[in-house]
Amino acid sequence: MDMQSRILQLFQASIETKRQAMEVLAPAIELASQLIVNSLLNEGKVLACGNGGSAADAQHFSSELLNRFERERPSLPALALTTDTSTLTSIANDYSYNEVFSKQVRALGQPGDILLAISTSGNSVSIIQAIQAAHDREMTVVALSGRDGGNMTALLLPEDVEIRVPASSTARIQEVHLLVIHCLCDLIDNQLFGSED
Repeated sequence: MDMQSRILQLFQASIETKRQAMEVLAPAIELASQLIVNSLLNEGKVLACGNGGSAADAQHFSSELLNRFERERPSLPALALTTDTSTLTSIANDYSYNEVFSKQVRALGQPGDILLAISTSGNSVSIIQAIQAAHDREMTVVALSGRDGGNMTALLLPEDVEIRVPASSTARIQEVHLLVIHCLCDLIDNQLFGSED
């Protein structure tokens, strides 16, 4: 297969995954946006975490809220737990990598806050421990996952929301996660500041 055919195949795979995910995920995305808006309206904030590409997604989400998405509006309180290298490395060194997010959630999370927990497999121990810490702090969890949801699915409470991409490829799951993040940002802005249409 030549390279351009390969590129077209990858685009088609991404499009098809998004097409399959679209109707399945819409209700969960809507509910997640409402939970985040309710938290923000009640002086809450969003803490976001993930590993690897999911860490980049956590940072992407928090930057869109804290700075701006597609319109001028006030900054919204969001924090990626993936960015403070001194904190991450000290926790990993002194305790274990599995606690790099949970220790931050216990220190920074407050009742009514939201944890955006991102894991393509749902099996990341550091994310699982962050979810447990969020529940201990009376936070609500919005989980972005894929495949069968992994081990974190069993930890979610009825008030939590799981946005599970119906795919097995990590790359395809991450591509949909980014679209979900943009949907959340758009819905949050529209609920808080009105439609620009």
